[in-house]
Amino acid sequence: MQLGLSESLPALVSKRFTAAKGSGHLLFSQTHLTTIQTAGIPYQLRYCPALANKPSGAPNTGKPTTKPKFDPFQDPSPELLIAQIPRENPTHILVLNKFPVIPNHFILATKEWRLQTDILEREDLDAAYSCLKAWSEENKANGATSKRLFAFFNSGNESGASQPHRHLQFLPVEAMSQSDSGRWQPLIDAVSSQPACPGSEFLRWGQVPFAHFALPLPPNPSADTLHHIYLSLYRAALAAAQGSVEGSSPATSGPAAISYNLAMTDSVMMICPRRNESAQIPVDSATSAEVSGAGIVALNGTILAGTLMVKAEAEWDELRRNPDSLKEILTTIGYPHPDTRALSLL
Repeated sequence: MQLGLSESLPALVSKRFTAAKGSGHLLFSQTHLTTIQTAGIPYQLRYCPALANKPSGAPNTGKPTTKPKFDPFQDPSPELLIAQIPRENPTHILVLNKFPVIPNHFILATKEWRLQTDILEREDLDAAYSCLKAWSEENKANGATSKRLFAFFNSGNESGASQPHRHLQFLPVEAMSQSDSGRWQPLIDAVSSQPACPGSEFLRWGQVPFAHFALPLPPNPSADTLHHIYLSLYRAALAAAQGSVEGSSPATSGPAAISYNLAMTDSVMMICPRRNESAQIPVDSATSAEVSGAGIVALNGTILAGTLMVKAEAEWDELRRNPDSLKEILTTIGYPHPDTRALSLL
């Protein structure tokens, strides 16, 4: 897909972000940042007190089939709208996240109403990859070879999804790593550097305490190629969640059968099936009285970047003091690793 933007994607996003932040149309929240090690994996931990007061999305009432009364991606504020893509006959919009904790956090949403819980379509993946490619190519042209995007998608009640209108989200990797000690790298990068599993073409890292699958992307993949890779990953995630691949011929459109997180860079795609949106860690009773939901840590697709965020200082203290608590969280929200020799590509 040719985005057809009036200027480069990084410049356009940065300009819109700066203007919207200055005018108060988006509410940027600072976070405290550290890196902790769990099971030998470096994970970013962010503490954001403002998260406790963030407005929630549409209430979780099961799988929605109708459009909600309020849809932030229907006629978004002009101050948050970045562009409609492609320029001719647009199918998607690019819009700033209204409550970011990472600079230049933006969203790709379908222009028309589509369900977040449905299987992604070719056009969604093509548009997402076009953004990833446009970002990295423009920065390479300017000599910034390390600047790229991390894309993620939350689907299903247990995935951390907050809006039922279909959308993928983008975070600049260099913005995520600002002020970091240097020990961290995106989890998707670490997984993609692992050898393929014996008897399987999927990539995974055995130390990660939840089932996950990754596949490399060829240079300049077509929409059909992207969709084929996505469906292969979805099938593997479905088999891990259901515990069997026998007789498995999952639907390739319509409602997804599981909750899951998907992540992409311009070189790899990765998925993890989800069985819980959140997990509990111990906090003192005083904190529970002060902060609603204290001790309940919810995770979305940023777990595939190797980062998570907490809203209470007691959660921040507990995870820094006892990184094994993070391993327990990651084990709780995902499924056990399956025997990948039983899995094959679609």
